[in-house]
Amino acid sequence: MVKIVLAYSGGLDTSVAISWIKTTCKAEVIAFCADLGQGEELGGLRRRAKKAGASKLYIEDLREEFVRDYVFAMLRANAVYEGAYLLGTSIARPLIAKKLIEIAGREGAQAVAHGATGKGNDQVRFELSCYSQRPDIKIIAPWRQWPFKSRGDLIEYASARGIPVSATKEKPYSTDRNIFHISYEGGVLEDPWAAPPPDMYTLALPPEKAKDRPEYVEVEYENGNPVGLGGKRLPPLEIMVSLNRIAGRNGVGRVDLVENRYVGMKSRGGYETPGGTVLHAAHRAVESVTLDREALHMRDSLIPGYAGMVYNGFWFSPERLLLQKLMDECQENVTGTARLKLYKGSCLAVGRKSPNSLYSPELATFEEEAVYDQKDAEGFIKLNALRLRVEKLTRRDKGPGGKPPLKNKKMPRKFPKI
Repeated sequence: MVKIVLAYSGGLDTSVAISWIKTTCKAEVIAFCADLGQGEELGGLRRRAKKAGASKLYIEDLREEFVRDYVFAMLRANAVYEGAYLLGTSIARPLIAKKLIEIAGREGAQAVAHGATGKGNDQVRFELSCYSQRPDIKIIAPWRQWPFKSRGDLIEYASARGIPVSATKEKPYSTDRNIFHISYEGGVLEDPWAAPPPDMYTLALPPEKAKDRPEYVEVEYENGNPVGLGGKRLPPLEIMVSLNRIAGRNGVGRVDLVENRYVGMKSRGGYETPGGTVLHAAHRAVESVTLDREALHMRDSLIPGYAGMVYNGFWFSPERLLLQKLMDECQENVTGTARLKLYKGSCLAVGRKSPNSLYSPELATFEEEAVYDQKDAEGFIKLNALRLRVEKLTRRDKGPGGKPPLKNKKMPRKFPKI
């Protein structure tokens, strides 16, 4: 009998997928769930998978590996997609796919499957990652094949066959949760003008309900990686768990975003990334005193491309691996501590220090000092202005009256002294 390993979350799509694949493909369906920090969502998973028709369920605790090798690698690059999204769903897919292929090999399965829709980004992320690990693997994507047209259809199918699911027609959100974030799509969110329902969010308090006093947290870094909180060294997973709790109770980390999907359409979603928001701000703060100006600016120019690679599913691509080496080389001196102020949804860096600091109080002070000769600035400015002055003198750009530049105007023989 054909064996197919399904990336199983226990949600509506993958629960229906077990039953549909088993019936349609006449196959044994083995479910695999990656424990990336979904918490209570994993409760009763074996019962639900068996009820849906799976012959076996693998649950692997990948939380430490996920935070250490995927989330922290991405945070070292300061990856943000379209100015707001910290890529919490995107970064989980390559690890899930990698383990999915490993289990398929262990089980001697001929194919793998996922529950991503034919409209979304996840189908691309899963399949690119799977092919990069096993080029000859066959991939089944039920959403691109079955007759169902909506999540409402799936809910009816599950109800008719006694498949336990948590989604309802009143709350049809598609959610994805891990230790780094949770995302929400669908339902009322499909109207970009409609505000998210207050009961939708999970990890972060509404800012207006957060406590009335600010809370401060100190994050310690070594070579671009967070290694401790409040003076206490902690492993990656504990740092993530602790910061989620601290930031969440202060209403930090909510994002409401209309983004551009890789497949071409715009999509509106809600995200909560409390601990990740703090780590991103803290990392930036430590970098501000440890990175050379031009190195920082060059690295920043590469962030949109790096974030696009993660978002579009190219985590295992040669270009992302090459760029990661540059990002990590840039982190060699990013060691120090950042102090953050959390207050009613805001996260502000209010202190930063480092043994590798390039910040010099003697140079930066507005008080009397004997290091920097301010007279030197005049020549510096004139040399930087040289090309601007030559441009104006030779091309006679349009003036206030909007007149076109003079044609055939010869360049003056002598420039005025500058």
